Amino acid sequence: MGNIRRSRGYAYEHGLVERLNKHGFVARRLGGSSTGLPDIVAVNNGEGILLTIEAKSGTSDILYVPQDQIERCLMVREMFSIYPRRHVVFAFKFMSKKRFRRMNKTIYEQRRLVEYYKVADSLAGTNPLPVVKCTYDGRTYAMTGNGKTIELNLPDLPMPFENGKRRTEKRAESE
Repeated sequence: MGNIRRSRGYAYEHGLVERLNKHGFVARRLGGSSTGLPDIVAVNNGEGILLTIEAKSGTSDILYVPQDQIERCLMVREMFSIYPRRHVVFAFKFMSKKRFRRMNKTIYEQRRLVEYYKVADSLAGTNPLPVVKCTYDGRTYAMTGNGKTIELNLPDLPMPFENGKRRTEKRAESE
């Protein structure tokens, strides 16, 4: 199962880099957890934009961004203060197959593929950092160390490309 998750994550990151590179950005995968860096860094030098991106992909209804990964994104964002517009972005992709267990069997259910790009700049200065959770409907929450969950309402970042959610909706309209 670990290899499937890793390959799914790699494919999502690779696809994000390709889409950003086609739309005015220079983006690179950095290796994520093993390097102590965000998953992706993207710059648009013409517009002075830096994006540090943590990408999550999965088949469940909830995806999580751990504290250490948030911290890495914030650290890289602060390193490049020359950019007037710097954002920490959480990219969430909820796969079109939902996986769950019922009576010791893994079951897959079809659903709409959705992607969300959330700006997490507001987490800078938060101590301690929370674990961030995103639900299939795009709501975000902060999970604190004392067991509390608080709605975050992280704003969406308009991406320069169509994300999976829009593409899927357009495909459904044409059918």
